[in-house]
Amino acid sequence: MDNYEKLGYTLLAIIAVIYLIAMLVGMITVFPFGLLGLLLIAGVGVLMVKVIKERLQNKEDDYYSKEIDK
Repeated sequence: MDNYEKLGYTLLAIIAVIYLIAMLVGMITVFPFGLLGLLLIAGVGVLMVKVIKERLQNKEDDYYSKEIDK
């Protein structure tokens, strides 16, 4: 991965965090109805963490991506 690609991913991550914070602040301001959105974001976040955790722990996927899928 070259420096430009790392810079691109870093900028995308910063924008995603800012966007998430803005969404959370907006949902808190419309409190009773914003709880649904907060629950949705929490659910998606939990699933995303689960998927990333499984991917990092799966040695078979690593083998296929390095050896077979060339």
